[in-house]
Amino acid sequence: MADLTDEEMLAELEATIEARPERRRTAREERVIAGFEDIVKFYESHGRAPLHGEGRDVFERLYAVRLDRLRALHDCRSLIEPLDQHGLLASDFPEPPAAAGGDVAEDEALLAELGVAAPAEGSITELRHVRSREEIHAAEEIANRTPCPDFKEFKPLFAAVQKEIADGVRQTRRFGENAEILKGEFFILGGQSAYVAEVREEFRAPNGERDARLRVIFANGTESNLLRRSLQRALYKDEAGRRVTDPSAGPLFGDAAEEDDVESGTIYVLRSLSEDPYVAAHRELVHKIGVTGGAVETRIAGASHQATYLLADVEVAATYKLFNINRVKLEALLHKLLDPARLDLTLQDRFGQPVRPREWFVVPLPAIEEIVVRIRDGSITRYEYDPGRAALVERV
Repeated sequence: MADLTDEEMLAELEATIEARPERRRTAREERVIAGFEDIVKFYESHGRAPLHGEGRDVFERLYAVRLDRLRALHDCRSLIEPLDQHGLLASDFPEPPAAAGGDVAEDEALLAELGVAAPAEGSITELRHVRSREEIHAAEEIANRTPCPDFKEFKPLFAAVQKEIADGVRQTRRFGENAEILKGEFFILGGQSAYVAEVREEFRAPNGERDARLRVIFANGTESNLLRRSLQRALYKDEAGRRVTDPSAGPLFGDAAEEDDVESGTIYVLRSLSEDPYVAAHRELVHKIGVTGGAVETRIAGASHQATYLLADVEVAATYKLFNINRVKLEALLHKLLDPARLDLTLQDRFGQPVRPREWFVVPLPAIEEIVVRIRDGSITRYEYDPGRAALVERV
């Protein structure tokens, strides 16, 4: 009997060959295989498995984290063991806590775990921004705060600074890159006030820059022993980060504008020409003090018909231009300071109704000029007005 081929034998037996359908892999399985193939390529290029460590390349760190995940996920082993010709899965490593969820993290999640931002599109090899270890360390330092044991000594400072900001004595300005940080300065970081209580001895950092440890007290009663460079980076990165100006950090207003100044109004001092007996007898002492955003001449037009001007004409005794300052807050500061010398006078308006003007004060012009000077140089916080002496006196 002639030898039969396999096909002929199957035909004699009336048997047919059924093609076994090829099993399609899920998207997750494809990711697992592709991820492990990257690790195998790394091994073949470097002769070792990828390792963890801050000083290592970000891709090696990524592969090391991924390998830890794959070793821990037993349902993946049967899928990738045929590819493990180097025995990478056989290493005896403890299961990472994060792997308990039973899934393989995406590259973006692993990168986030490493402090790295991956691109919105494209492959992992197209990273567009990798946070430096210095940036990561700065963020960690800012977040690492402990209760301040002597906060009661600092609490009044925060209250005073908030009041001075509200009164216009201090301002908040955007923090510039690499800007200086000194002992005794206030900042706003993450929406919270921070005070630099100590600047310790300087040293040279590994990158060659000068740095120092700071003791920074926060308004919520915590403190942080962080590096000056860390605070600088955090303030610069924070879009709402601000430096609180020192009261003596330059003029708040003056007679002439400096470069980049923005005119914001005028302080005006008026003298009344009223024939009221008291006003006439004290004409050199009775002054109206206010702040306007427009022309003073326009403001006082028709003064004789307005009770706020004592129903009489006025003359301008002095004016001071304002630059880069909130005129509403400044006027409130002036009036509060001079409140002990406020004129107590009641008039009848043109309708016969009693009116008590509130912006007139019994204060000599030289005292007003000194007040303006001390607001300008920031020293006004140390003084109060004494109507008995008709002068500023230092607070006790």
